[in-house]
Amino acid sequence: MNHSFTPAATPADEPNGYDDNEIVNHSANAHMNDLLAARLVSRRQALRGGVSVTAGALLGGLSLTACGGSGDDDAPATPATPVDTPKALALGFTAVAKNRNDLVTVPAGYQVSVLHALGDPLHWGDASWADNGSESADSYNRRIGDGHDGMHYFGLSEAGAYQADRSDRGLLCVNHEYVVGPYALHPNGRTIVDNVRTVPAEVEKEIYAHGVSICEVRRGAAGTAMSLVRGSRYNRRVTSATEMDIAGPARGSALMATRFSPTGVKARGTNNNCANGYTPWGTYLTCEENYLNVLARAANDDALRTPKEIVALARYGLPQNRRSPYLWDTAGSDDLFARWTSSVTGASAGADYRNVFNTFGWVVEIDPFNPDATPVKRTALGRFNHEGAWPAPAVAGQPIVIYMGDDSRGEYIYKFVSKAPWDAKDVGGGVAAGAKYLDEGTLYVARFNADGSGQWLELTHGKNGLTAANATYAFADQADVVTHARLAADVLGATKMDRPEWGGVNPLNGEAYMTLTNNSNRVAATATPSGSQVKVDAANPRAYTDTYANADGSTRNSAGNVNGHIIRWREAGTGNAAASFAWDVYLFGAQSDAAADVNLSGLTAVNDFSSPDGLHFDERGLLWIQTDDGAYTDVTNCMMLAAVPGRVGDGGSATAAGGAVTRKGANATEQTVRRFLVGPVECEITGIALTPDHKTLFFNVQHPGEDGTLAAPTSHWPDRQTNAASTRRPRSATVVVTRTDGGEIGI
Repeated sequence: MNHSFTPAATPADEPNGYDDNEIVNHSANAHMNDLLAARLVSRRQALRGGVSVTAGALLGGLSLTACGGSGDDDAPATPATPVDTPKALALGFTAVAKNRNDLVTVPAGYQVSVLHALGDPLHWGDASWADNGSESADSYNRRIGDGHDGMHYFGLSEAGAYQADRSDRGLLCVNHEYVVGPYALHPNGRTIVDNVRTVPAEVEKEIYAHGVSICEVRRGAAGTAMSLVRGSRYNRRVTSATEMDIAGPARGSALMATRFSPTGVKARGTNNNCANGYTPWGTYLTCEENYLNVLARAANDDALRTPKEIVALARYGLPQNRRSPYLWDTAGSDDLFARWTSSVTGASAGADYRNVFNTFGWVVEIDPFNPDATPVKRTALGRFNHEGAWPAPAVAGQPIVIYMGDDSRGEYIYKFVSKAPWDAKDVGGGVAAGAKYLDEGTLYVARFNADGSGQWLELTHGKNGLTAANATYAFADQADVVTHARLAADVLGATKMDRPEWGGVNPLNGEAYMTLTNNSNRVAATATPSGSQVKVDAANPRAYTDTYANADGSTRNSAGNVNGHIIRWREAGTGNAAASFAWDVYLFGAQSDAAADVNLSGLTAVNDFSSPDGLHFDERGLLWIQTDDGAYTDVTNCMMLAAVPGRVGDGGSATAAGGAVTRKGANATEQTVRRFLVGPVECEITGIALTPDHKTLFFNVQHPGEDGTLAAPTSHWPDRQTNAASTRRPRSATVVVTRTDGGEIGI
């Protein structure tokens, strides 16, 4: 989930404003460009005509003619037919219509309530949110943070331990990705004078509003809805100021040394927490994505750096003379603020914060059941713009497998395989169990081949050219490899993807899915790439131009992979630790009336969508898809869909707009993919969790009304959900969805 800050243009001698959509992958990896001629589509008006859904069932064959494909001679190799038989599932709700209402719209027979929103107190003693920004900075150590994002529900036993099958009482962990200016936190938005934050208390409040909220939730005496248990001893905040341990290969590395921890064994804070994960032993994984939003670097800092450091800083998007859009580093000399400049200011790394940049971009493990446990940054899982960390189901005697995406245009998909095999005796083991499974293992990056096959490329020091003699970057040790995983992946020739976002593993057959939300940097097979542009390839096959209407009646053009897609793969052999896989594209996002080579999945009015982002498999095998879109929002607000997925190989070959031949899954039908809800104005729908009995669903609404101002707000949600006349400020919030008859959600 990239939330761009777009500063005004500045002269060449002024600091650079940070754009979190900037391309920093300039590697020359090969990307299957021996493809067919491009077929660009110029604008939405040229896309009319539509595609009818196939008449076949979900697991049936798909004719190449129906999906705009080529003949058999052009078809990539077909993966072996899986031997598993998916569990019988059926969607049991009426599709919600697309709309632009300022509320959450759910199917008939469902109801919603707001569990908590930005600023709600977790404990007694702090006043309720006042709708005027008057809450103190310190109180946000005990209040719900901003920018609700990834989350997970953990059942809580009466003894205060992890109980995986408990549905009526649990702990809900919620990420807080960023602060949504200008709403809610401050009386009049941020106070900035000549690019300086002149009110330190505002910055302090923002620091505490990032991170994670952990709260106890319970059902009432009747029904399946949930309420927050205010004052629970489990309620706490983990913020951008919380002390963290560093574990794994980078622990104690000179790359981690800062004034806060000269020995490189501790860090301070977790930031820009986007998606998430969880472990079978009952801990929460929160992931650091766009941490560059809060980091600056001084002018002329390159002169104080080694050539190797300059290469690494550039690859991760932090050149010298770069201004942080949050400007936290300008609020004063106190260490709370000064540490947000990753610049050489002292005699050694232990005397300044030149390496603070390296202490972000990790997966952080939190034990929600032990408020006294220190969160741990698990460096064996690599450092990049971590969208999330999604585990495959744990199998006794087999390693723990976790999939991850680097959410930036042209970045990669990763997999971590633990050294230790899973032992169910470790359930409830907290961060000690995490040390066993997450600190030792092998990190891999994915290469997707044009024939529908793929390989996991090992990122281990001393192998595959990852040595001190490497010409691209001299990798000193495994700490260097994991800290600069992007550079290591470049060396191995991983496939540049269209912004890898959320992932998940189908519990019924072990297949992994990942959303590729969009990519304006993708160009057609016949185009001549400019700068960091990348041609289409089989796994990222679409490039086209579309025209959209703005609210004021003007139009805007979008190009590249405008609507995104969802890729999936099936590991070879038994389990998820294999070295190779077969893949196809499960769904292509598109408007329903787009041309056949854009609407490759045959979407209709009941299931068309754009920019898939959030993704989650529940234990029944039902797939939930969420959107974070700026393309189709002239027609509908962002949404969540439910799907009964097929399996890799259930479709066929197709040629996409842009000229690439790809492998696609079976077309969607109303029986297999259906819109479950639509969110309020200008929001992102994100984060999802279900209770084990599947009767209570949680999801998050992030940044409603994000394009408005305090003087002219465009949303008044969540208060508008129950009061159509409300004029209160919009807030990110966690929503609870239940069925009025108390039944299971979605079926």
